Amino acid sequence: MSAPARTIAVRGASPYDVVVGRDVLDRVADLLGDGPTRVALLFAGELGEQAQALAERLVERYDVLALGLPDAEQAKTAAVAADCWEALGERGFTRSDAVVTLGGGATTDLGGFVAASWLRGVRVVHVPSTLLGMVDAAVGGKTGINTAAGKNLVGVFHEPAGVVCDLALLDTLPRADLVAGLGEVLKCGFIADPEILRLVETTDPADLTPTSPVLRELVERAIAVKVDVVVADLKETGGRADQPGHPGREALNYGHTLAHAIERAEGYALRHGDAVAVGCVFVAELARRTGAIDDALADRHRDVLARVGLPVGYAGADFEDLLAAMRVDKKARGSQLRFVVLGGLGRPQVLAGPDEADLRAAYDVVRGLQPTLVGPGDPRTDEDPQP
Repeated sequence: MSAPARTIAVRGASPYDVVVGRDVLDRVADLLGDGPTRVALLFAGELGEQAQALAERLVERYDVLALGLPDAEQAKTAAVAADCWEALGERGFTRSDAVVTLGGGATTDLGGFVAASWLRGVRVVHVPSTLLGMVDAAVGGKTGINTAAGKNLVGVFHEPAGVVCDLALLDTLPRADLVAGLGEVLKCGFIADPEILRLVETTDPADLTPTSPVLRELVERAIAVKVDVVVADLKETGGRADQPGHPGREALNYGHTLAHAIERAEGYALRHGDAVAVGCVFVAELARRTGAIDDALADRHRDVLARVGLPVGYAGADFEDLLAAMRVDKKARGSQLRFVVLGGLGRPQVLAGPDEADLRAAYDVVRGLQPTLVGPGDPRTDEDPQP
């Protein structure tokens, strides 16, 4: 028998709950409440069976409009958002109606943006179907779509009415996608909760499965890290009043500056969590070169990420191309690059305007590391789902 569901309260300006457990999809309607008449279920196209099961639950209380979305980052375009708006308009959605998303991070990003922009904002409940979505994209109210210039450059903050993390949805997730999600989990360990690192370092990676109590604890801990950060700095306005020197919500972008540049260089064909893993190694090398962290902490990045099968190296693009992409990162200020680095374990800080020679040297290290981030031909892609 599975453990009871846990509710993690997000107590900011717009309070909501994050429910974590197995077989908890019935909680979606509870979070939506009795206000909506119509609910748009925006789901990742490959999740048709799961979407139908969720729609059957929702139709008992609401008029349900199911809208399938393109796969992964292909969903995060202005054209897809416009198609969704047209569908809502044709169905007569009002400000009292709601959106439910079912899918990974791309689905929650796009669906949250549609909900935020329709009639200047309607309720949305996220049901993330991937580990990455559960620990990152679904929580915190960030929404966004991509443009030719870069990733997530268009978006707004729109907090959900609730999030339901049903761990049973991970049962059919390919192992490679579960491993990629651990990239965001381990990021939370480095910036805020070292117990996450200890759990991974002392657990056989083969035992990190959707039914594992350790994986559930990792999910809960990573969500708790994100909740703590976003409540203190919802709109990334800079810093935390309770922790001088802390970069606030910007800390959640640890490893993401290079990761987003890599994703753009590869046409968004890579797993986000894999790119984040490489990005974390890169900023650890940058922090090592600038004296912010010691060799042991820098090396720990490589060791723990590689332990679970995440890539720590990448050589698929020239440094100059990646540098140009990083200059349009949303953390940049004018012509100055900004990176979240560590000043010690659990102590994120901002490194502004690093020397280009240090950036190049850090990337040179990443280029020579194994295992290496690869594209759709990754042999993990065709592995069977979780046991």
